[in-house]
Amino acid sequence: MEKIVDTHVHLSEHQDDALIRFAQINGLSYTLDELLNTMRSNNVTHGLLLSPPLQGSGCLSNDEIVKLCVKSGKMLSPVVTVEPSYKEVRAAIKFAEENQREVKAFKIRLGYVNASAENPVFDKLYDYAVAEGLPVLFHTGDTAFSSGDLARSHPLTLDRVANKRENMTIVLCHFGNPWFDDVAELIYKHPNVYTDTSGLTTAEDAYHEKYAAWLARKISEAVYYAGGAEKIMFGTDYPVSKYSDALDLIRRLDVEEGDKEKILGGNAERVFDL
Repeated sequence: MEKIVDTHVHLSEHQDDALIRFAQINGLSYTLDELLNTMRSNNVTHGLLLSPPLQGSGCLSNDEIVKLCVKSGKMLSPVVTVEPSYKEVRAAIKFAEENQREVKAFKIRLGYVNASAENPVFDKLYDYAVAEGLPVLFHTGDTAFSSGDLARSHPLTLDRVANKRENMTIVLCHFGNPWFDDVAELIYKHPNVYTDTSGLTTAEDAYHEKYAAWLARKISEAVYYAGGAEKIMFGTDYPVSKYSDALDLIRRLDVEEGDKEKILGGNAERVFDL
């Protein structure tokens, strides 16, 4: 049985967590116990935990993310969220240094913050990420809230960053949905660019089945274009997507079974050194 790695999970114990509404839509309790039990029942051996957004502004502190990972009994590893200020970048680097054994990556919330990926404020972070071999995840594509800035979250905004930072591992979260073709080009063009399948499925509606089929077709076509599935990783974006829907999406893909196994776990184990 294949080992599965979820490269994109959210969780908090805060009532002002902005993702609670997605949990309610999906009928989830959105607790650590529920998450770990669901992971076990679906043969998900490991997950990367990212800070969820909080109502108003900002997101859960990286300290609290690490505490949740400790509670998980090492089933979860922390991803450090970095906000666009020189102070926050210095703090994120210091935090990663202090938690070097646990931290697996950084995350920049493009579309939710007032900065592009090319903003010089992130230069020191990128330098550190390259030096330590830590991937940098970027939110790309649709935003969960209408206030999001799509001009900054479009995946093609990462093209020049990938050109300038050829030694930095870049992960385009959410496959850049709905710009799948652009992400297909980026993962084909750049040896250092990857993507994940997180947050693509939502609660059932009148077109749920047709939408799931469309997603599977777009991801399959990206595999064809890229000449393989080595650059694609599985993610849920829990609680935005349910594990059952996210896993069903991968099983729908019209690709070789070996490529599905790479997407579900093999690629993530390599990229995040798990």
